[in-house]
Amino acid sequence: MATLADVARRAGVSTATVSRIINNSPKPVADALRERVLAAVDELQFVPNANAQQLARAHRSAVGVIVHDVSDPYFAEITRGLQRVATDHGRLVIICNSYRDPERELAYVDLLHAHQTAAIVLAGSGYHDAPVTARLDRKLRLYESTGGRVAVIGRHQHAGDAIVPENEHGAYLAGDALYRLGHTAIGVIAGPRHLTTTTDRLAGLRRAARDHGRRLTTRHIEYADFDRNGGAVAAGALLDRHPNLTALAALNDSMAIGALATLRHRGLDVPGRISLIGFDDMPISVDVTPALSTVRLALEEIGVRAMSLALREPDGEGARVEHATAQLVLRDSTAPPPGNGTRARRPGTP
Repeated sequence: MATLADVARRAGVSTATVSRIINNSPKPVADALRERVLAAVDELQFVPNANAQQLARAHRSAVGVIVHDVSDPYFAEITRGLQRVATDHGRLVIICNSYRDPERELAYVDLLHAHQTAAIVLAGSGYHDAPVTARLDRKLRLYESTGGRVAVIGRHQHAGDAIVPENEHGAYLAGDALYRLGHTAIGVIAGPRHLTTTTDRLAGLRRAARDHGRRLTTRHIEYADFDRNGGAVAAGALLDRHPNLTALAALNDSMAIGALATLRHRGLDVPGRISLIGFDDMPISVDVTPALSTVRLALEEIGVRAMSLALREPDGEGARVEHATAQLVLRDSTAPPPGNGTRARRPGTP
């Protein structure tokens, strides 16, 4: 097995420098030097002393949770579940908002490592950025090698414990429902392009279109932030570009509620003139008028399962990947398009 001295020789630095980087000492280290040492750790497959790992783990009482934005209802519900489990285990939860900034996320991993947290949960989407995801994976593997535990929610490149929501299948259910109602002119309010969640949900809508002999073109997709204002602006842009749209599919409920405000402002009846469907089934979805059709993910339960994975004792069986099912929920915001006598049918019915 490689030793600390081997890593130091390979990187051309002192053992003290290697120790500072591996243990995330608060003493500043140049980025280029840090990358050189981490590359040497990878090449030599260096693993810190097991006894030191056990000692470090025994004194860890906090867990870190990195979310995109805890004020987002999606992450608020997940965080509720995460905290339930952490509290039951007597753990302090440190919440870190990355605001969908990959560099901030990387910095938080370093910070939580330096604070010797017992576990890190990544609750936000993965990124379509190969250099960033490689750096993130390297930092997480280093953290794990020193006794920390990691669990992720969503599709990430880190090979470890994960809860994977059925984003593609859920979006397929939403698109299939709209096509079955008779809609053919459908606009999509998508999230940020660089997130894997956006890609997966768009893939589900495209698959539904193909199954119904349709094609979802790029001109019928408007990308926006995953929030109410993003949905409101995107809905307006789609309607300006395609005034004859009879349905909008938003890739989360916050955007759908923003779209609903735009439709109301323009005097477009929902669902008489235009149907609207969201994703996630936020608690507010049933309280807006009309009640929002959506795709349900058990978000609080996802948080419970993710934290349970993060705090479980290693069992020698390797990483666990669990899937969180998606369920279609049809409410009052969807109906057949104007002039279409198609009777509303749930997917799977003849």
